[in-house]
Formats: sequence, C-alpha cells, structure tokens
Amino acid sequence: MSSAMLLGLAACDTAKQTQESGTQATSERVTNMASMEKNGIRLTPFNDSPKNPEAQLQLKSPVTGSTVPSGSVSFDYDITNFQLTKMTGGMHSEEMANSEKGQHIHNIVDNEPYTAHYTTEFTKPIADGQHVVLSFLSRSYHESLKHRGAYDLRVITVGNAAATPLNADLKAPHLFYSRPKDTYSGKDAAKVMLDFYLVNTTLSPEGNKVRATINGTEFMLDQWAPYMMEGLPAGQNTIKLELVDASGNLIPGPFNSVTRNFTLQP
Repeated sequence: MSSAMLLGLAACDTAKQTQESGTQATSERVTNMASMEKNGIRLTPFNDSPKNPEAQLQLKSPVTGSTVPSGSVSFDYDITNFQLTKMTGGMHSEEMANSEKGQHIHNIVDNEPYTAHYTTEFTKPIADGQHVVLSFLSRSYHESLKHRGAYDLRVITVGNAAATPLNADLKAPHLFYSRPKDTYSGKDAAKVMLDFYLVNTTLSPEGNKVRATINGTEFMLDQWAPYMMEGLPAGQNTIKLELVDASGNLIPGPFNSVTRNFTLQP
C-alpha cells in the first residue's frame, strides 16, 4: 500500500473524526416524527432513546492500514462515558428485540452482517485480504449511537499475501446496514427496528436520502434515525437500502446498495 494511501486512511481514525467539521452528523436529531405507511407497512422514526452524547469509542488495534496475521484478528477498543453490558432502559427496551447482555459494540466488516461484542477486547475470524471495518456503540436493543466519536472506520489487511486494493474512498459518503437481522419471534416481531449507519453524509428532504425498499414497497428516508417498522408479514422479509442523491440516483460506493433478509415468527 502506498504511503499516500496510508496517509489517507490514517485520516479516518476516530481521533481525527472527533475533530473534523463537515458533513458527518454530530447529534441524533429527528425533526419530523410523522409515520409513513404504504401497502400495510408503517415506518415511524423515533429519537426518544436515552442519550449518551459524551460516549466515545476508539479502536486502538488493528491500526489503520496495518497488516495482521491470517486467521482470527484481535480488536482492542478504548471506550469512555459508555458502559458495555448495561441495559439501556427506556420504552424501547420493552418494545423491540433487546439483548439480554446489554449495551455492546457492533463490528461490521465489508458491510457484512455485524457481530456484537460486550467487551473491549475480542478476536474475530476474517478472511485474508483488505477489509473495511466499521465499529460503533450500540444500545442494548441494537440502536446505534450516531454522534461523532461513537464510531470508527478504517481499512486493515489480513494475511501476508498480496491483497487486491479496495475501491473504497473512506472520505466519500458511505451507507452501512445494521438492523434488522436474523429472526424475530413473539412480541419482538410486532415492532422491528430499521437502523443503518452513515459516514461522510447527512440526509435531508432537499439532499441525500436512503431509499428503503421493504418487500417491494419503496420508502424515501430523509432523516438519519432509527425507524420502527410495523405491519410486516410472518415469514421471510426483504429490505434493500440504497444511498441516493437528491435526484434519486445511487451514490457510487461499494456499500451504498445492500439487500438483507430477515424472518418473523409467531
């Protein structure tokens, strides 16, 4: 990897992110709480979760641009003003699927489904090659903290074999998928949270948006917020998320269009 590329990647360390000014959202705000409903599916944004504006996450290792041995990769974080394994509390801990282990870290590699971690140090198997790793703090019901400093984004290389360079400009706008995931049953299937993570962009009625296509029904989301989904059928459901510009065109990027399935059971 060239020294110029390494310098560009280093700029994406959390320490740098906390000092930047620019397009990344600095707080969790929802200006319009109105629901959207189509074909029996209702989406409602919410912003009444307990706030942790001082919470900070920093990934100490692997270092940005570093090469680590093949196999299980060791992650080590510094977290301040946020307690892992604590139950978040609030109404949503009762309304939605909630981790009995409490608050945690979401670790996402190349926009694949996240793994949840309840300690600041853990290992995770990652295939050889270059990878984009996003980490962020999560409430106990898997809602992400979206303020600056609550996330880390970087590229690492696993293994010593020559890696194909990634086509991922970490200074460009990116969309990462978080929830829903896997299977929901009983009362957890009545209200299912849709949550995603944005880097280097914001959403607005006049600007970029996220196009969410749920079981073939399209919603245009102009707020970066969690959304409560209701009216979903039992069985397999499909969500496609796309980061689009003001004209509805897909914004280039390796992660800006993603499709996932999840299952609801009685």
